[in-house]
Amino acid sequence: MNKLKKLWNDRENQMQYAKWLVGYTKPYVSRIIGIMLLGILVSMISVGMSLLMKQIIDRAQAGQRSVLYIIVLYFGLVVVMQAVDIVLVLASTMLTERFSFGIRKQLYDKIIRSHWMDVKRYHTGDLMTRMTSDAGAIADGIIGTMPNIISLAVELVAVFAVLFYYSPMLAVFALVIAPIAALMAWWLGRKLKTLQVKVQETESAYRSFMQESLANLLIVKAFANENYSMERLTELREQRFFWVFKKTKYGLVSSTVMAMSFQLGYIVALTYGAMQIANGQITYGTMSLFLTLVGRIQSPIMQLARQIPKVVAILASAGRVMELQDIPKEECLPERMNAERVGVKVQNLSFGYTDELVLQDINLDIKPGEFVAIVGESGIGKTTLIRLMMSFMKSAQGTITFVNQDGEEEAANAGTREFLSYVPQGNTLFSGTIRENIRQGNLNATEEEMIEALKMASAFDFVMELPQGIDTRIGERGHGISEGQAQRIAIARAFVRKAPFLILDEATSALDEKTEIKVLQGLQSLEPKPTCLIITHRKSILEYCDREIKIENKGTMEI
Repeated sequence: MNKLKKLWNDRENQMQYAKWLVGYTKPYVSRIIGIMLLGILVSMISVGMSLLMKQIIDRAQAGQRSVLYIIVLYFGLVVVMQAVDIVLVLASTMLTERFSFGIRKQLYDKIIRSHWMDVKRYHTGDLMTRMTSDAGAIADGIIGTMPNIISLAVELVAVFAVLFYYSPMLAVFALVIAPIAALMAWWLGRKLKTLQVKVQETESAYRSFMQESLANLLIVKAFANENYSMERLTELREQRFFWVFKKTKYGLVSSTVMAMSFQLGYIVALTYGAMQIANGQITYGTMSLFLTLVGRIQSPIMQLARQIPKVVAILASAGRVMELQDIPKEECLPERMNAERVGVKVQNLSFGYTDELVLQDINLDIKPGEFVAIVGESGIGKTTLIRLMMSFMKSAQGTITFVNQDGEEEAANAGTREFLSYVPQGNTLFSGTIRENIRQGNLNATEEEMIEALKMASAFDFVMELPQGIDTRIGERGHGISEGQAQRIAIARAFVRKAPFLILDEATSALDEKTEIKVLQGLQSLEPKPTCLIITHRKSILEYCDREIKIENKGTMEI
């Protein structure tokens, strides 16, 4: 009873996945129908070739010269079928690529427009698996499996009709295999949905490990964990092998049973045909038709049964993709105030990553144009406060409101990032040229504006000394330049935005004192003067700030 209940509940989930697939597939319906019709055409040509083969054998046995015309016609059908196959493969491949990219694009858009904390619940490797393997499985299923099922069903009906015309008994016998195949497919479908999810989860696990270990290769090497990393990767691979083997095993058992059924049908057709020839009731051509059509009628049945696990796999992948699409998008309101000069008010703000609060009843009032330092012990919640201001996360309680010089207000949301500029902790550069990295701050920045930003960030001199200057290519996380140089490029990226509100989170931590002073002087030279919020542990920065606010015991205090 419990098994039936679980199966019924799972069926409801699969119906939801199927509805999502139908909705997503609508823009591609006409092209999918075209591919399906090509598949049906191939099936019909195949049936026609079987009938022509009977005519060739019978006419050859009777010594008729017209057999040459039938052979030419047969050869013509072979050429046509090969041409249709080529078109079918090309069309299917290109449509599958478009379809899978459409899913990936949709997921990517969803991820970058959702709250940072909601997305961070998923490991990057798992997100990549869902955007690649799962999206690919869905595309292969919709473009390949589903049209194939319809084509096979049409082929089954056509072959059955032809065989029934020549031998009703053989046609009915050939269909006896259908319940066996269906039963096998039903049993296998229950198993394979769970196994498919396990296979995808283990793929996510080893991809996640590889992605993390490569991203933090310096840590792996620093602590001499090369051997451990290899052992861990092997362990994750063995886990994946286990589930892949188990899934493959169920598939092989099903295939073997259906193959034996196929052979049984073939033997029965051979025996029946031999007896009919011995009695002079059929021709050799009809005998060849029996053997061909019995195979042709059982083949679609078996292939249809084999499609069931594929359909289950599609639904399993659809469920994993839908899980990401269910992440709520962050609120992005249109800009409703003049943002030339902007300050911020934080009132009664409380937040915790778990039930324990990190910030409690925080109150801040930063006026437009002020330079304010936020200080406090590591892990006290300084970066958390910044992330809440940037609307990367939703606050549990309280409000964050941006205010301009005229007293107009706008609640913090994704849209208010339009007038914010941010230098986060650590190395946040992309692989590509220095120019491309700076333009991330302002995609419409001119050459002069980028040069000016580099100068203010004290980065112009070292950039111009590089082989290709501003067009020098750097690797992931700024590989090829020092940490201090990478940090200055990140500061230039923020400066070129010319935003009225600038946030620096330990932005000068990798700079020497002399360079840091130059950067701060460049910051103060910005016109119009932005509001600046600086998280720092360095006392040297404080003299450049109008005031200092300390986070302590989950709250704030003016120093």
